[in-house]
Amino acid sequence: MIPVTKPFLPAEKEFKSYIKSIWQRQWLTNNGPLVNTLELKLKEYLGINHLLFVSNGTVALQLAIKALNLSGEIITTPFSFVATTSSIVWQGCKPVFVDIDPESFNIDPYKIEDAITPKTTAILATHVYGNPCAIDTIQQIADKYNLKVIYDAAHCFGTRYKNRSIFEYGDISTTSFHSTKLFHTIEGGAVFTKDPDLLKKMALMRNFGYSGVDTFSEQGINAKNCEFHAAMGLCNLNHVNDILKMRKYLSEQYLNRLVNMDVKFQKIENNEDYNYAYFPILFKNESLMHQAKANLELAQIYSRRYFYPSLAKLPYVENVEMPVCELVASRILCLPLYHTLTVSDLDMICRLLLRGQNFEKNKAPEIRCTNKLEPLQSISRIRSKIVKVNGSH
Repeated sequence: MIPVTKPFLPAEKEFKSYIKSIWQRQWLTNNGPLVNTLELKLKEYLGINHLLFVSNGTVALQLAIKALNLSGEIITTPFSFVATTSSIVWQGCKPVFVDIDPESFNIDPYKIEDAITPKTTAILATHVYGNPCAIDTIQQIADKYNLKVIYDAAHCFGTRYKNRSIFEYGDISTTSFHSTKLFHTIEGGAVFTKDPDLLKKMALMRNFGYSGVDTFSEQGINAKNCEFHAAMGLCNLNHVNDILKMRKYLSEQYLNRLVNMDVKFQKIENNEDYNYAYFPILFKNESLMHQAKANLELAQIYSRRYFYPSLAKLPYVENVEMPVCELVASRILCLPLYHTLTVSDLDMICRLLLRGQNFEKNKAPEIRCTNKLEPLQSISRIRSKIVKVNGSH
């Protein structure tokens, strides 16, 4: 069986050395030494000044919304994991969806201004599959209308924008360290901000609002993480450069083998250092996507419709038509990608996809694309759009 993803796991001996130290100290949680060490090492690795290690990426989003005192309407994307929208609703705000760009799959920056009303307080955008949003344009809009900016950067570990960590942008950026991510702490996440006062506020909020032994200065929740999760993060941080290199290599192998497949690839801008977090392919129609998925599953190869469905169709939000998002969400498929995926397994995945495409072409007349999304990009164009991972990675 080939799953869509597998968590990276260090050698047992490496992890057990940290576990032994936890047993010796008997300090399991509440800002323990391994949590502090992980935060320091992450700041050093990412080249940033401020971050907080928290319990998961969803809580990170909720902390960000709460810390910025947001209310009313938050402009957001319909093409993301459900936590992006549910966190807005959970915090008592209203998500206002803006359709996505058909090539980057990120929120379309040129549609944001039309969605702004007197009730708008922020923009919450997702860097989809680790591909940075139109950061400069979004910030210009935010400055013009005095809006806060939160980035859901759950997929972005290792991605850089203009020679800086992607986590440096926005009023607050959040990420996930869930076990499916290329860097993980089994369960976990983080919040990032350049504002030291905002960081201090979130640090208090992370621990129930405690400002002393029996004093409270913020309304808080339990967003702390523990020593065991920090131990896994410290182990995995030692291997993250190799993980990034391997994902880049495997993604290039996919591109080489699927160059003649009639699908579209995500457009990655030239000025990003991309982390190859996922390998999505966009089919010409939903039927072809379903057939390819079924063909893979017959061989016990599992892909994922990620993201599906459009968040604008959730039962607890105001349903609106997002035509580009709905076209993309209905036809996209993420192929298996993880550190230990072998080239021979990747070859088999690609052969099955290409064989299925040829079978469909011979079975019936070609199905024309019925929307404005471009057909397959050439491999040379794709390579020109995917910038190599920074040398230090």
